[in-house]
Amino acid sequence: MKKQPVRMCIACRGAYEKKQMLRIVKDKDGNISLDFSGKKAGRGAYICDSAQCIDKCVKNKLLNRNFGQEISVEVYDAIKKQYADRED
Repeated sequence: MKKQPVRMCIACRGAYEKKQMLRIVKDKDGNISLDFSGKKAGRGAYICDSAQCIDKCVKNKLLNRNFGQEISVEVYDAIKKQYADRED
């Protein structure tokens, strides 16, 4: 049986199987978005598939550290909206 890869959530710091988590990706053009498929090209950061972790990521601006640059509030709002739209 193949072992599933494990990733750490940037918000709660819990380690979970990759398929249980959401990937936030920064593509080569610098655009940041949620990657629901987990296959988009670019630098990725993983976060739990929960509203609490998304809120914590937005509140504490956790992507700034992971992507090594200042991320605008609009990007955080867009990620929160993408997550909410998927929930509906």
